[in-house]
Amino acid sequence: MSEPLTESMTETEQPSVPLSVLLADPGLGLSRVAGPADDRPVSTVGTTEIEDPSPYLVGGELLLTAGVRLPRDADGVDTYVRRVVAAGVAALGFGVAPVHPEVPPELVDACDRHGLPLLRLPPSTPFVAVGQATYAAIAEARNRELREISRAQSAMASAAARPDALQAVLTQLSARTGAWAVLCDAQGNELFGAGPRPPSPTPQLVRDLAVRTVAAHSGTGHGHTAGKAPTAAAHHHQGIHLTVHTLPGADSTTTALVLGQAATTAPTLVHRQVTSMATVLLALLTSPRHALSTDTHSAGALVRLMLGATPAEVAPALVPDGRATGDHWTVVHGRHRPARSAPALRPGGDPAQLAALGAALGTPYLHMDGPNLKALIPCSPDARPSVPARAADLGWVLGFSAPAAAAGLPYADVQAERALQRAIAAGAPAVVHTSAALTVHALVAPDDGRELARARFAPLDRAGAPGAPVLLDTLRTWLTLHGSWDRTAAALQLHRNTVRHRLARVAELLDVDLQDPGVRMELWFALQWLPGESADESADSHRTP
Repeated sequence: MSEPLTESMTETEQPSVPLSVLLADPGLGLSRVAGPADDRPVSTVGTTEIEDPSPYLVGGELLLTAGVRLPRDADGVDTYVRRVVAAGVAALGFGVAPVHPEVPPELVDACDRHGLPLLRLPPSTPFVAVGQATYAAIAEARNRELREISRAQSAMASAAARPDALQAVLTQLSARTGAWAVLCDAQGNELFGAGPRPPSPTPQLVRDLAVRTVAAHSGTGHGHTAGKAPTAAAHHHQGIHLTVHTLPGADSTTTALVLGQAATTAPTLVHRQVTSMATVLLALLTSPRHALSTDTHSAGALVRLMLGATPAEVAPALVPDGRATGDHWTVVHGRHRPARSAPALRPGGDPAQLAALGAALGTPYLHMDGPNLKALIPCSPDARPSVPARAADLGWVLGFSAPAAAAGLPYADVQAERALQRAIAAGAPAVVHTSAALTVHALVAPDDGRELARARFAPLDRAGAPGAPVLLDTLRTWLTLHGSWDRTAAALQLHRNTVRHRLARVAELLDVDLQDPGVRMELWFALQWLPGESADESADSHRTP
């Protein structure tokens, strides 16, 4: 059963001390003589000698009495206990000697019957001493909570400054609360998680609760918070405590995100405070400004580039301190292929997706255009791109180039696109471009190879619409996908008949049989020598004289 959580629950929770702390205090000499052995929290101490104190109780008290007005008959005692239990008293303390030489057996029976802990106060323990000890213990417990909250604040602030800030904050949250923590989008898709993953069906219950909470909060079911304050909900399932907290949307176009938690114990005041901090930090980290990394270094590099500087000149300004030992970059191309039930990505990308994918790739330099992605990752010249498993979980298929200097980025861009096409063809989550030293290309002089390629594909210049570049790209994709019409059409987002028509035109103009494996091989080698396909040529064309 779900129940709403409100801010008032966090603010009004009273500081308390477990009953066991008072029982363990040797200076008080208290002993439990009746009632359950559970460790109830005591938030205050009250003294009463009236027959019905229930109108003056607020709940959570350790109620002390010497039994001056305690009823003499068993029925009266039973009524007395029943009333204080209904008022929410945590425990009853009975002082012996002044009026009763010992705790009345009728009171013991009634407390056992109604489940109220009954403590015996020896004659040497003043009621005031019990109050002083209780408030001192509450103050110390409160100080411990504040120290724990302060340490958590410091740890989370440090986590938020890390390159993998989203994952780091969730990891700290899980460590501080002992709960599995997960960041979901409005459709319940998991973006990041931390802590031991609970067994089924707990993760699905958290996702379902997240979806219901966003839909109820937005009022439209479309997953937009549109400036509304965050909200939360709770659910209990077979001893597991589930909570979700929506992150406040930065604007009306920001998809709502939800922080979910699953724990085997109920959240404490400290846990709620830590979760509140994490919610704020995660909202900031997934805001459009942070997700797009609009820092002064990037802005300055963009200004210089627009005013005539070359990519090689501005690239060093984009490398974060300590992130790379060289001035090279890995180019990444991606295609988003989510589950059918997931909504399509908006042009420009969703800030939450940008932040999540940027954290997975380790770079703020991403451009998302609907389902298509391009990214730059600063790296050293000998770096081997690391394929993040998280990207596949987010629905992305990726292609990585080899590390390239800024002047060689156009060729690296080609490598990344080729790698992406191979990943799509193979049904793999990612492909990394590799360059083999022993190839047929090494036997051909670069100038001769380029001249051969220009002559081989020159007839395509007479093609007319859609033009030689489009026909070459269709041929290249078709060869990459091993001659599959359907996969080529899907990769180019064309109709199958359009692909057939283009390739028939290529075969006609080049006077070749594309079903001949030898012809396909020759065309593939020639494609590699086209202008702009060679790393050396790309670098030469971008050198400044």
